[in-house]
Amino acid sequence: MASEQRRKTRAADHAGTTPDDEAPWADLEMAVPTERDHASVVALVECALVELTHEAVGAVFISRQVGRSTRTQYVAADEVGEQFQKRHFDDRLGWHETTVPRRTVRDELITQLTQLPSTSAERSGEGATSEPDTFVVKPVRELRTP
Repeated sequence: MASEQRRKTRAADHAGTTPDDEAPWADLEMAVPTERDHASVVALVECALVELTHEAVGAVFISRQVGRSTRTQYVAADEVGEQFQKRHFDDRLGWHETTVPRRTVRDELITQLTQLPSTSAERSGEGATSEPDTFVVKPVRELRTP
């Protein structure tokens, strides 16, 4: 009973801080690297996974490197939120789609969002790019597809 009351209170608090015309997931966006601590990144990823399960939205991670960019999209593949469709686009290789479990999505996003600034440049063996990597939650209809 007490936990039900706390849940209702949290929902009311959240509803009170979200404008009527703005979806609860609308502020789930982040540039990488970030100054957020690890616990904050994990909380953001968990929140995004909940929204992906309950709303018609997808999570998108865009990685930019000199002369190359990749885009990874995650969309819930079932109503329970245990399976996700992962769509990966690479400028050089094109699109690749697969179904992955929630745990994999969670781990991949946490890894991507906690990477150090030099990680992308080191992997490509090239200098740093001027645009940061980004993570955002968007309506499915706005996601780029092949």
